[in-house]
Amino acid sequence: MADLPEGYRLLEGPPPVDEYLALRRESGLSPRNRAQAVPALSGSWYACHVLHEPTGLAAGMGRIIGDGGWYFHIVDMAVLPAHQRKGLGDTILGVLLDRIHAKAPPGAYVNLLADAPGRRLYARHGFVESAPESIGMYLADEA
Repeated sequence: MADLPEGYRLLEGPPPVDEYLALRRESGLSPRNRAQAVPALSGSWYACHVLHEPTGLAAGMGRIIGDGGWYFHIVDMAVLPAHQRKGLGDTILGVLLDRIHAKAPPGAYVNLLADAPGRRLYARHGFVESAPESIGMYLADEA
């Protein structure tokens, strides 16, 4: 796992709700609201974020949701545009995967939905496409 550049610090747990919402919005993830964010963050199996020390604000984040036994889904991988290309995403994803390897039973199923900007990052960490055997799907009227 790469070290973080000077001025950044990794913290366990999700960022504060307002910073979580800003990270989603400003990094290009679908915007969410406080009523969604509060239970989502408290329902994490594990989460971490990177603090930008000069501003005191979260610059990146990632979470794992799952059942703790077999299914582990990586979500909310986001780094603010001004902080990209510094290894923050690599560090966050590495920490999430290390946590799964350390705490989950052997044979855990780890997955994620890979938007185009993150695909190279995920491939570097060993993720492969699941198609054509399986594809991601969602309820279109619920999104």
